[in-house]
Amino acid sequence: MRLSQEWLHSWINPGWSARELGERLTMAGLELEALEAAAPAFSGVVVGAVLRVAPHPNADKLRLTWVDAGRGEPLQIVCGAANVAEGLRVPVALPGAVLPGGLSIRAASVRGESSAGMLCSAQELGLEEKSEGLLILDPDAPVGQDLRTYLALDDEILTLGLTPNRADCLSLRGLAREVAALAGGTPVAPAAAPVAAADLPSLALRVEAPAACPRYCGQRIDGIDPRARTPDWLRERLRRAGLRAIHPVVDVANYVMLELGQPLHAFDAGKLQGGLQVRLARAGEKLVLLDGATAALAPDMLVIADEAGPQAVAGIMGGLATAVDGNTRSLFLESAFFAPAALAGRARRLGLHTDASHRFERGVDPELAPAALARAAALIVEICGGRAGPVQVLEHPEHLPARPQILLRRQRLARILGAAIPDAEVAGILGALGMAVSAVGEGWQVCPPSSRFDLRIEADLIEEVARIHGYANLPVTLPRAALPVPPAVESGEPAALRHLLAGRDYHEVITYSFVSAEWQARIDPECPAIPVRNPISQELGVMRTSLWPGLLQTLHYNLNRQQQRVRIFELGRVFRGEEQPLMLGGLVAGPHFPLSWANDRQPADFFDVKGDVEALLLELRAGEPVFQAGAHRALHPGQTADIRAGGRWVGRLGTLHPRLLQALDLSQTPVLFELDLQALRAARAASPCYTGLSRFPALRRDLALLVPRSVPAAEIAAAIAAAAPSLIREVQLFDRYQGAGIPEDQQSLAFSLLLQSDEKTLDDEAISQAMEAVLMRVRQVCPVTLRQ
Repeated sequence: MRLSQEWLHSWINPGWSARELGERLTMAGLELEALEAAAPAFSGVVVGAVLRVAPHPNADKLRLTWVDAGRGEPLQIVCGAANVAEGLRVPVALPGAVLPGGLSIRAASVRGESSAGMLCSAQELGLEEKSEGLLILDPDAPVGQDLRTYLALDDEILTLGLTPNRADCLSLRGLAREVAALAGGTPVAPAAAPVAAADLPSLALRVEAPAACPRYCGQRIDGIDPRARTPDWLRERLRRAGLRAIHPVVDVANYVMLELGQPLHAFDAGKLQGGLQVRLARAGEKLVLLDGATAALAPDMLVIADEAGPQAVAGIMGGLATAVDGNTRSLFLESAFFAPAALAGRARRLGLHTDASHRFERGVDPELAPAALARAAALIVEICGGRAGPVQVLEHPEHLPARPQILLRRQRLARILGAAIPDAEVAGILGALGMAVSAVGEGWQVCPPSSRFDLRIEADLIEEVARIHGYANLPVTLPRAALPVPPAVESGEPAALRHLLAGRDYHEVITYSFVSAEWQARIDPECPAIPVRNPISQELGVMRTSLWPGLLQTLHYNLNRQQQRVRIFELGRVFRGEEQPLMLGGLVAGPHFPLSWANDRQPADFFDVKGDVEALLLELRAGEPVFQAGAHRALHPGQTADIRAGGRWVGRLGTLHPRLLQALDLSQTPVLFELDLQALRAARAASPCYTGLSRFPALRRDLALLVPRSVPAAEIAAAIAAAAPSLIREVQLFDRYQGAGIPEDQQSLAFSLLLQSDEKTLDDEAISQAMEAVLMRVRQVCPVTLRQ
């Protein structure tokens, strides 16, 4: 919610600076997120009247203008704006003026013609990011007056982050009430004379869904002047609230919504066919919305319809067919209370999020509709002319929200806050917040205002007293007794895995279970993702089938912030049809070691991460893991391995495919792994048993073999270990060579064997027998040649 301090002062002026106002609101639970000036700094710009316009003799796209800037003689100014015309009031930067960005204005000659200043657009004054042509001011704007004074630009804007329960503060009225409670004043709403009802025909109205719409108000206004223009003061207040001027009627509706908190909608009465019904949509009905999109309406969506069909989705957006435009002469103004439950989630299902739906879903004051309608009608008649007919009201009181009666106990209040607040102050705080308060024996009987949907129980009232009294004003007291809280110690398998990965310099991340359908399709296209029926955004449209999308998005985020070394992991569930396996995923990108004078900048590769995975499998006692060449659409061919343990698939490891590296705009090539913890538990080996240490010496022998390229080194190593299990304690591959002197279809693999007996010292004969057994076992796997 954006709050203009100048606009707030029209209701109440506590005498605080914008910074102090933001700090006080923050301490009252309405967090200040940003504070900015209403307009950038500029000087020397005044209101000018264009007296005459003539073509520039030396440039087709330029005009000569003579402008009254309140300085006596008219000024000749060269202008290139297409919308310059006689009679307009526009901003004029006089010689010596300084515009945003430090641009200084001086008298100059433009294509041979003198120019004593500059006519300005909203963009040049920093009031809009982009604009076409000059900024046109009201016809009665005072000539010669400083523009900053005329538009009250020396203002500050507070952006407040409101929690969903504080819908009452989505308006200036609600925020003024908060400020008044904090400052001890009374907000005063701007005076607005009601419009006398003219003798106009009423529109036939019918509410067919009273539970969803307990109160529906409307008023017809005829004789709208199509030449009417939104006045500058209203345009400015809308701009500072983050809205742009569209049409006087639409602007008034938005203004009243911001001022009072009641969303309104205006139908072009000349485009309506018959009366209006508030009903639920029927099967197959569609509506072309104001933004041009076609909405497929569901039967649980509330609509406003005429005889031709739906003309608006209630509380969300109107239809294009009955929209107010430059030809509108007659309109029907709608102001209603729609139940939050009847609108919740509907806008999101249509892919929309509007100011109206934002308010109605959280709760709009059910008593506000008639007053907001009167305020809007008065402004429309004042700005656009015309005559307003009688107000039409359809009500079903039995469906209006009930206002609870809440007992606030004096003793309970003191116990929770740790201090006794004087009775007069408690009653004053609650009364300033619009509550009806009556004293009873044990405290107060309180009825919240109709705008406060969040006040239901006694604890809610205690919170209201505490935040207005001021948390900083509550005394600090020590507890009377020690309350030992044992430290939360995570235990079990997940804790062990987290600690092991943290010890190997990984950082844990937690990402959304919802991911972008685009990322999901790129990374795991073979596994269909479950779509989310009501996604928060398109970036969170499907359930993840792998942890990799979240890890890659985290990498992308970090690389964009100059974090060149990323080592992350996540422990979480994925969603594959009816199954939700618990997975452990990891990603490594950038240098293997942290930056240091003793370490090089060698990037981590497949084998570095393979070592981390082997350590994980050892922690899980998954037996001897087997890494087999595999394939996956997201991983690099030739740098992908399926991981097997206990005869079953337990995970995957590999380098990201170059195609995805480019598509995801990553500057580092990551290595990823993913382990299925349920499969690993099933593959878990028996508990380890103690084996005594041999007291006899160990011997090491090297074995170099010529092996077909198609045979993995792991198969040869397994065969060597199985040849003489009582003697061979360790097999390590220490060299692999392909090139000169080796046939193209062969590879040279060199293994180091550690041999040791538990019974005796090995002699040459025993070693020779063991090595012969090794060769025989290996030749059963594939044809090999012993290299000398």
